[in-house]
Amino acid sequence: MRALLFALLLCRACEAETAVFKGFTLIGSAAPQPNTAMIVTNGRIAWIGPSAQLKTPSGAAVQDLAARYVIPGLINLHGHVSIVNGLVQDPKRFYTREGVIRNLALYARFGITSVASLGTDQPLVYQIRKEQKDGLPHEARIFTAGRGFTGKGGYPSVIPGMEGVPFEAATPQAATAAVDELATHHPDFIKIWVDDHLGKLPKIPIETSTAIIQAAHQHGVKVVAHIFYLKDAKQLAAAGIDGFAHSVRDQPLDEELIRLMKQHGTWQMAATLAREASMFAYVTPSKVLADPLFAETVAPGVVAELKSPAYQQKIAADPEMAHYPEYLRMAQRNLKRLADSGVRYGFGTDSGPPARFAGYFEHWEAQLMVEAGLTPAQVLEAATRSAAGFLGAKDLGSLELGKWADFTVLRANPLTDIRNTRSIQQVYVAGNPIR
Repeated sequence: MRALLFALLLCRACEAETAVFKGFTLIGSAAPQPNTAMIVTNGRIAWIGPSAQLKTPSGAAVQDLAARYVIPGLINLHGHVSIVNGLVQDPKRFYTREGVIRNLALYARFGITSVASLGTDQPLVYQIRKEQKDGLPHEARIFTAGRGFTGKGGYPSVIPGMEGVPFEAATPQAATAAVDELATHHPDFIKIWVDDHLGKLPKIPIETSTAIIQAAHQHGVKVVAHIFYLKDAKQLAAAGIDGFAHSVRDQPLDEELIRLMKQHGTWQMAATLAREASMFAYVTPSKVLADPLFAETVAPGVVAELKSPAYQQKIAADPEMAHYPEYLRMAQRNLKRLADSGVRYGFGTDSGPPARFAGYFEHWEAQLMVEAGLTPAQVLEAATRSAAGFLGAKDLGSLELGKWADFTVLRANPLTDIRNTRSIQQVYVAGNPIR
């Protein structure tokens, strides 16, 4: 019986799909490693090391990647999938299997191989997540917060198309019951919107947010929060929130918040700088609209609408328009201070809602993080190993023995210029070629 079992296992190993990549420079947490090779079998890394030590398996497909750079797939810790059609947002109408897969495929095409979808998902997401875990996906991996939380009549439940999307928790008791129900689906985290929409809407009380945090932690689930104000960030950190899905944008953060974040292990999981920049980027024909990568990621009809005088006039009429550049600068300064202070941080964009485009926003985010004062190495670390650490995804975030072969082949070195993350030759998810 043992001999038969061994023979069966050997036969399966012989039939395993194996690919070899050699000659590339590996960009990871350590110093760049030139002339590296990697063997991928059934979607996982079976061996990685110097090309000189490579022993190519018989029958394996071999790719010579000399003069190329390989980075782990980027991980976006703040996105939303299948909630828009063109520039119209309505998750209840547009959230479909086809839409989710199409969005995840678009992310993957541009080197974003995992996405955390925060609070706008329908129950369908759990089935798609299971299928990915059970197989070898050909699109970005999805992590989900399921259905997010806000207060009664709070943001974003009153935004057109978002009615009924978040739970509107009227009391701490109601919030706890909703968390208990949501936890039966085993979300990867739980999302709270803590925002009065610049004073226009009621904000979820800290007592209710605290109840959500405590209930979620009893189920072993992390809680992340959409924030804007420093005061809210302090209260949430003191209550044990696990991550902030945006930067503090109303004022400079202070030592008290830094202390609280370190004390309670709160991450700046996403700074969403591209989100802030997008709030004023389309007022006039800008460099963004002229960027070749933008045209690659956005449908031509949508680009034409963004360039139209009518759309630009509509955006320019926003009464808060004069403040949006200030919010971006504040977010950048606060991210830099957190990074310098040793607070843990990840990478996220808030792509997915109208005019926040998957694929483009992640590369724009990386550029804006460097402009905030971070090095390209810090940005790549945030978007790979650190982001995987926040997710608790031990098989992602770096290219090491036994981990998933989620990686991007670049034509130019991103450490010399972060914009070189755009020089994509090929993307792989679980060893499957995407681009």
